[in-house]
Amino acid sequence: MHLFSIGINHHTAPIALRERVAFPLEQIRPALRTLEGAWQGRNGARCGAAHTAPTNERLAFGSDALSEAAILSTCNRTEIYCATDDGAAPDRAIAWLSAYHGIPADELAPHVYALPQSEAVRHAMRVASGLDSMVLGETQILGQMKEAVRTASEAGAMGSYLNQMFQRTFSVAKEVRGQTGIGAHSVSMAAAAVRLAQRIFDKISSQRVLFIGAGEMIELCATHFAAQAPRALVVANRTPQRGSMLAKRIGGQAITLAELPARLHEFDIVVSCTASSLPVIGLGAVERAIKARKHRPIFMLDLAVPRDIEHEVGQLGDVFLYTVDDLGSIVREGAAMRQAAVAQAEAIIETRVQGFMQWLEQRSVVPVIRHMRTQADALRRVELERAQKMLARGADPAAVLEALSQALTNKFIHGPTHALTHACGGDRDELVDLLSGFYRHSGSFGR
Repeated sequence: MHLFSIGINHHTAPIALRERVAFPLEQIRPALRTLEGAWQGRNGARCGAAHTAPTNERLAFGSDALSEAAILSTCNRTEIYCATDDGAAPDRAIAWLSAYHGIPADELAPHVYALPQSEAVRHAMRVASGLDSMVLGETQILGQMKEAVRTASEAGAMGSYLNQMFQRTFSVAKEVRGQTGIGAHSVSMAAAAVRLAQRIFDKISSQRVLFIGAGEMIELCATHFAAQAPRALVVANRTPQRGSMLAKRIGGQAITLAELPARLHEFDIVVSCTASSLPVIGLGAVERAIKARKHRPIFMLDLAVPRDIEHEVGQLGDVFLYTVDDLGSIVREGAAMRQAAVAQAEAIIETRVQGFMQWLEQRSVVPVIRHMRTQADALRRVELERAQKMLARGADPAAVLEALSQALTNKFIHGPTHALTHACGGDRDELVDLLSGFYRHSGSFGR
């Protein structure tokens, strides 16, 4: 069984490309169907055109071609984890990713990493532990990975190999956070957002802050900004009830997304992170807001992938627009203090990777052991039936048992004996050493 992962992340690709290969949560199930279909040859020709895997098509991940798969998609990465019998699978997966999103292969390929076997396992464990995040040690990625596994499982795309890998991955993440200082020394994305805003405005307490969205990232940012006691905190969300709940927790007010165009000019700081596949704030709306503000500056932070704010907004003279990538320099500060924790975490991960690979190697001999047991049982049944017939004819039970034991012994050692008598030279020596291990306790093959 071949394990591998492919993907792009904030280390290998800019946000402009990452947002093009991102999978909204509702697209992951149909995407898994077309991924499996690409191996089966059913959907490969059309999987990139319109994301149109039939919703009633039953997943068949139990096939020999593609056994298991999971898709992890966040603002910083899109990764596909697979278990397959196909040795050329990474190349096929990259081709599928290119076709699914309609991106030319030569444009995507330079940014994609393909990690086989232990490298894929090590990568998954580093990601879950927050070692591969833009914010070292952040915890949000672990929940996102668990959600990806849950979605793949509900889609019927998980099996024993990926299940075992991810369960061990989650256990490692817990161990790393419990035994190292990686979490204690992390700089959260939300804290970095406040620090970036303070570069534009000396006092957050004098500003009016708007949050667009009500997900986990916005909630974290809202908590950090609320600690600065700004003049106003307002939450705009597609679902009014959820927006109202967040606004109540931070002591702010809630508005609907429909109110944004008319009220955007009221805010000095705008932080946006929604799951929308299209921008929620366009260039025209910001131009009108700037005019109404008489060109007082606006700080805008777009943490969404795909982006919530049209990138042309950043070209306006009175707008300071930053994306999730722009926080990189902020969150990397203080990295030297975290290196001891990183080294400790890497050591834990390396030990767990080796443990998983040993399990994987053991799994590789399971079919052989199963076959051996089947063959041995077939031999046992034949001799048992013969012995029962002898007893039914009135034969001496002691003689029957002797004949049964001798027949079983002869048949069980026939294979090794035949191999020994026909082996020669170094092959014979190796075989003798191997069989000596099997029969060491009886002393039959002592040299």
